[in-house]
Amino acid sequence: MDSSNIYDKVSEHYSSASRSTSVKYGEAVAKSFGYSADELANIPQDANLGLSCGNPLAIASLKEGETVLDLGSGAGFDIFLASTKVGPSGRAIGIDMNDDMLARANQILTTQPPTTQNNTSFLKANITSIPLPAHTADCIISNCVINLVPRADKSAVFREMYRLLKPSGGGSGGGRIAVSDILAKKPLPEKLSADLAMYVGCIAGASEVGEYERWLREAGFRDVMIVDTKADLNVYLETGEDGEKKGGCCAPPSAGGCGEAETVAAAATTGGSGCCIPAGVVSEKTDLNEFVGSYKIFATKN
Repeated sequence: MDSSNIYDKVSEHYSSASRSTSVKYGEAVAKSFGYSADELANIPQDANLGLSCGNPLAIASLKEGETVLDLGSGAGFDIFLASTKVGPSGRAIGIDMNDDMLARANQILTTQPPTTQNNTSFLKANITSIPLPAHTADCIISNCVINLVPRADKSAVFREMYRLLKPSGGGSGGGRIAVSDILAKKPLPEKLSADLAMYVGCIAGASEVGEYERWLREAGFRDVMIVDTKADLNVYLETGEDGEKKGGCCAPPSAGGCGEAETVAAAATTGGSGCCIPAGVVSEKTDLNEFVGSYKIFATKN
């Protein structure tokens, strides 16, 4: 698949996802990937669009006063939660390339307490090239975003992360990444890997575990940990906009049923999730867990 076409389709899909109002769907997906009720209660509801595939903050060990970057921050779900952990003396910076997502995140920011408004900001950038100085961050997080980067550009993401991180060993314990991402357990069949809708649905662009580790180490990272969380990825297919389990259709009832939501745009604009597999792309009998998994990734900078 052509890289420029991938970026265009990803941007189109997430512009649609930015208009989602399915709060219960977002809560159900987040809980299935390890977010606690307390965590969900401490962030703006409108920031949770159900785009998670894990909880990177669970392994980030953020401390007060640290600077944290979120690559592909969307409407601000993780960065708003991170901002409460780094406190008024810290900085929480969300990075996203999508104007609509940034507009939603910044609108939500205006409704937050002064402490959050002062320590949180959003920056437009492709995560392969971020206009921030080297050694900016103590920690970099990302949630179900790197799999969306075209294969030819993926190694650039890890090099950029390495550049932006402070060296390890400082008093704040910085220089680390905490990532949740969808990775392939084995080579994907052609019906998945060649399907653009499956790509923007976070499946077809999944790298194999060995590739991911190689890119991290080539960028300079050490202490690399990549662990399958065993989370059920079928949650994207089986959860309705009311947060309840449904029979394999990702789009809400208002879309007219699975058969009528056959494109990414249709699934998203009618209230479906962003990292949800568009209805009609795969058989309802397809078990996504056979091919891909939700992984947590941790590594430190030398």
